[in-house]
Amino acid sequence: MVDQPAAEPRAGAGGQPYFRCSNMQSYYGESYIVQGVGFEIDKGEIVALLGRNGAGKSSTLRTIARAHAPHLEAGEIWLEDQPLHKMAAHQAAQQGIQLVPEDRRIIPGITVEENLILAQVAPPRGWDLERVYALFPRLGERRKQEAITLSGGEQQMLAIGRALARDIKLLLLDEPYEGLAPTIVAEIARTVEKVKAEGITTIIVEQNALAALRIADSAIILDMGEVVFRGRAQEVLDNEDLREQYLAV
Repeated sequence: MVDQPAAEPRAGAGGQPYFRCSNMQSYYGESYIVQGVGFEIDKGEIVALLGRNGAGKSSTLRTIARAHAPHLEAGEIWLEDQPLHKMAAHQAAQQGIQLVPEDRRIIPGITVEENLILAQVAPPRGWDLERVYALFPRLGERRKQEAITLSGGEQQMLAIGRALARDIKLLLLDEPYEGLAPTIVAEIARTVEKVKAEGITTIIVEQNALAALRIADSAIILDMGEVVFRGRAQEVLDNEDLREQYLAV
């Protein structure tokens, strides 16, 4: 494994890193997808979680979010002093974990604003609607439009806005750039940087590795469900051999 540790994580509650996971082992059926993954993250950091197709990136995000699948067989997941590995998905969400999945899961038949309001039905609430609209002016312009009729980029904005409408500490973005035009990719990237300025920690899984690395502080590379690199994002940008070996870019 190429192991170039990032800077020492800033301590969270009790002197521990803000987010940490260790020896995560998750599986679908009889197939282990995540095999002993572990890392630590600073508060407010943007982390690019990278690897080839099938490396276990999305499964790692879903494991952290305590999604129904994959099943966590072993390991620990902590956000500050909260043991996420002992929680169901709704309990992890209440602790501030928000997953924006690859398919965005926009609710059909209701408006943009109703999608945002539904995100706040159960406490704890996060950003109010006007704050979300300030971040995404296009959503404000289309607040009464049926959400499913938005463009792909606008749907991605809504999915992120819906996550921010909750009380959020850790934002998990699964392939946020997929299928989007370069101008929209740049807009989503600027949004992630604005979210960082609010002190929100973000893990981004993205096949467009170079785009993710350009906004990330740190990078983690997975191969066959295992961590093969941990370090600064700039190290990956500067290391063509590493990118070719594990990212094919």
